[in-house]
Amino acid sequence: MASKFHSHSDYGSGLYRVLLDFSSATLTKPQKRWRIACIAIHFSLSIAKSIIKIRRSHKFSEISGSTSHTVLEINSDSGLNLSSSTDFVHGSCFPAVDQTKLTEMVKNKSLDELRQFDGVDGIARLLKTNLENGISGDEDDAKQRSSAFGSNTYQKLPLKGLMHFVLEAIKDTTIIILLACAALSLAFGIREHGIQEGWYEGGSIFVAVFLVVAVSAASNFRQERQFDKLSKISSNIKIDVVRDGRRQKISIFDVVVGDVVFLTIGDQIPADGLFIDGHSFQVDESSLTGESDYVEIDSKHNPFLFSGSKVADGYSQMLVISVGMNTAWGKMMSSIAQDSNEQTPLQERLNKLTTSIGKVGLSVAFLVLVVMLVRYFTGNTEDENGKREYNGRSTDLNDIFNSVLRIISAAVTIVVVAIPEGLPLAVTLTLAYSMKRMMADQAMVRNLSGCETMGSATVICTDKTGTLTMNQMKVTKFWLGHENMEKHQYSQAISQDLLELFHQGIGFNTTGSIYKPKSESVIEYSGSPTEKAILSWAVQDLGMDIEKLKQNYTITHVETFNSEKKRSGVLIRKQIDNTNHVHWKGAAEMVLAMCTNYYQSAGKVESISENERSQFENIIQGMAASSLRCIAFAYKQIEPEKVQCDEDDLTLLGIVGIKDPCRPGAKKAIESCRIAGVQIKMITGDNVFTAKAIATECGILLSDQEIGIGEVIEGVEFRNYTLAERILKVDNIRVMARSSPMDKLLMVQCLKQKGHVVAVTGDGTNDAPALKEADVGLSMGIQGTEVAKESSDIVILDDDFASVATVLKWGRCVYNNIQKFIQFQLTVNVAALVINFIAAVSAGKVPLTTVQLLWVNLIMDTLGALALATERPTDELMHKPPVGRTEPLITKIMWRNLLAQALYQITILLTLQFKGKSIFNVEEKVKDTLIFNTFVLCQVFNEFNSRKLEKKNVFKGIHKNGLFLGIIGITIILQVVMVEFLKKFADTVRLNWPQWGICILLAAFTWPLGWIVKCIPIPKKPFLSHLKKFHSTS
Repeated sequence: MASKFHSHSDYGSGLYRVLLDFSSATLTKPQKRWRIACIAIHFSLSIAKSIIKIRRSHKFSEISGSTSHTVLEINSDSGLNLSSSTDFVHGSCFPAVDQTKLTEMVKNKSLDELRQFDGVDGIARLLKTNLENGISGDEDDAKQRSSAFGSNTYQKLPLKGLMHFVLEAIKDTTIIILLACAALSLAFGIREHGIQEGWYEGGSIFVAVFLVVAVSAASNFRQERQFDKLSKISSNIKIDVVRDGRRQKISIFDVVVGDVVFLTIGDQIPADGLFIDGHSFQVDESSLTGESDYVEIDSKHNPFLFSGSKVADGYSQMLVISVGMNTAWGKMMSSIAQDSNEQTPLQERLNKLTTSIGKVGLSVAFLVLVVMLVRYFTGNTEDENGKREYNGRSTDLNDIFNSVLRIISAAVTIVVVAIPEGLPLAVTLTLAYSMKRMMADQAMVRNLSGCETMGSATVICTDKTGTLTMNQMKVTKFWLGHENMEKHQYSQAISQDLLELFHQGIGFNTTGSIYKPKSESVIEYSGSPTEKAILSWAVQDLGMDIEKLKQNYTITHVETFNSEKKRSGVLIRKQIDNTNHVHWKGAAEMVLAMCTNYYQSAGKVESISENERSQFENIIQGMAASSLRCIAFAYKQIEPEKVQCDEDDLTLLGIVGIKDPCRPGAKKAIESCRIAGVQIKMITGDNVFTAKAIATECGILLSDQEIGIGEVIEGVEFRNYTLAERILKVDNIRVMARSSPMDKLLMVQCLKQKGHVVAVTGDGTNDAPALKEADVGLSMGIQGTEVAKESSDIVILDDDFASVATVLKWGRCVYNNIQKFIQFQLTVNVAALVINFIAAVSAGKVPLTTVQLLWVNLIMDTLGALALATERPTDELMHKPPVGRTEPLITKIMWRNLLAQALYQITILLTLQFKGKSIFNVEEKVKDTLIFNTFVLCQVFNEFNSRKLEKKNVFKGIHKNGLFLGIIGITIILQVVMVEFLKKFADTVRLNWPQWGICILLAAFTWPLGWIVKCIPIPKKPFLSHLKKFHSTS
């Protein structure tokens, strides 16, 4: 025998095949000697590697360096040639596997290298994978593979530290202005009062800035951690694999090299790998290559699959070759940092509002500066002894400098109080709090903007299956010909030939699978709920044996399910006689239209007359009216040379009705949305009768009212309207049946053109355009594809419409909480600005010092934001009309409330400023302390008023918000400390009990005032519109 041993670049691979070839060959004596030499070298190297590994504590996952090994090429003519090999994986489990070479092969799409490995089958042998049954699946095997080839995770960039957010907060314009004010105030204070007491004002500004920066940085730091946690949850995709012959779902992070993965439309490819088998398989590699065209995958020309790509069409099985950091996707993702500090539209609006108010404050401060300087230099100001401060040239320069510094300090105080730096912080706190709570309510926020926009939604377009229904399907009706078959009749009434056709059509024309455990008696079904329902019916009621079918038939062509055609087909070849059989399955009326004959239960074929077609249509309508999903099966035998599935002259096998019960909470949730003024539109692929029945059962269509013209339509009718007709009729539509994803997209576009804020639910890959187009995209966490989830803003984790209604409530809560805080903060800003401005211009000094105003600001910015931003949603929110697009952030109701409270506070405090000494017969210092104490207590009492923008009873539900009550308590305690103990720092004096009583009484009047003000009606139209109307009529 002339034996030749081919050189291999891989030592393990070459040696393994050499020994394998010898095992079945007749050897000469020289060849036997070389064989013994090969074995000796192999075992010597294995022992050496084991010793080195123990000494150096190498991990399995490390790839060895470029070590030279001897590979023998034995030729009967020429003797021995030596060559060196490349790297191979450490560990005795996979000695012949070169991970680097496999990775490069897939990366370079090298068919030549794949052929060198003897194709996918050869690589499967190297990886010890059975292409039918997968890897063994036990824990030890998975661990060994993970150790040898790495885990399916990638290294992320480290999260930003707390100091990063501190520096980011300091860069804020508002903080920079405050820091400049602090430096000026510190310099002026030390210059005027010396270092012991002069640092109070400047130092207090620094302390206030530190607190604002610390709270903002800590909040953003916590938010980043929360985003990272959510990112891990959203990345934890469930993947279908087969292990030990059993199809099961595992986490994408648990996928290992050698796994056989099942892929279908919308799935994300979890790792780099090779195509094993499948049909009509196309992938979207745009996330890797940027190319939008789909890539055709097959076993001959392009079997290479890349992690991060999405399945665009068809289905397949894949052999995993590389995972984690050994994939291009892993390397790319490890270099990308997720930005968790996105600015939501509301945050941007509030930043603009803050800037605008800051500009007003600077303008007022400049005006005060000019007026006070003019008053000083014209001799209109007096010192503490009642003497004129400025006396021309006779005035000491030192006194002039100190007076000017005091005037500048007063202007700085006005700037400090005018800037509402707490507004953006309030939004951050509200959104962070809401995101955490929404997770508990089965909603995961992917984009922060979706959380707040949901509160403005006016229309929700929802799917039927799985969202309004439970997605727990079961075959409850079976029509064979014109006969309604009962379960007990199947074995006697249906002929064996017809049963065989049913077995073919169900067993092969499916994306699901059946697993029969060896030890357990319960059969496991996988696939979509519809597929599982049909498979379980075929096995349990029709006696289908899937293993027997696979032995007798081979699949030659597949037409995958299409949302436009709403059917799928398969072409199979019988191995005994090589006959070709086409089977179609899909929407009953669609399949019926393709048929010209039908089977009777006895197996006799009859042609379908017009009258009989009408009877079949009535059967379908009857089942649909009972909320059943109707699926029909059709069949045809075709010529052997045909390779496509015929779509005409088919024979109808039968029609099944699948029941999918409504979710228990769906009707109540839809009713609550209707009360909230939000329209619910159901968009489904089912026929119009099923759609009507489900819509009535769920409460979208009212059973006691007649269905109006245009309320229920089909997708084809809607898409055939002109643009003007669609815009005109879209508001009236409540149910759209037999719709395609493009019909859903059209509806979203029309609704947005009419000014609606649109939320859309979707679960399929084809829903992605509508989810992206909508103002808020809501994808399904269980049935949703990865493409749908990535296109959405919020993932509904339990696929339940009741959770959609909860998201709506949370969205309104976020918007409402921010409005409460704006009203609260602007009341203080307006009051403090006006009081200090009037006092500074008229009396030449401000009643509220910088330290005192910063303390008030601190109450507003941190404690106030925390108290008002964490209010939980109430049912009252769902009794208001939606905000929509045009509603201003600061409404007329808010202006009414805040101006009334600000006016009261200005009146009281200015009265105390100018008449307080005489009214209460107290000294100047006591009067100033009374003003400060009353002002702070007014904010504490007004915080209660801010809880409800419209309702008079502001105490309703307050016992449920322990955080609010706790913050109020802390604020009061700190105020007592400021007044009674920090006298020098806060520039206050101690107050006696009657004086405290006066402050509390004056502040408490804000409660009855708030109640009275809320009795004042607010016209829906602006006041100026009435003037315009009067002008036009005159």
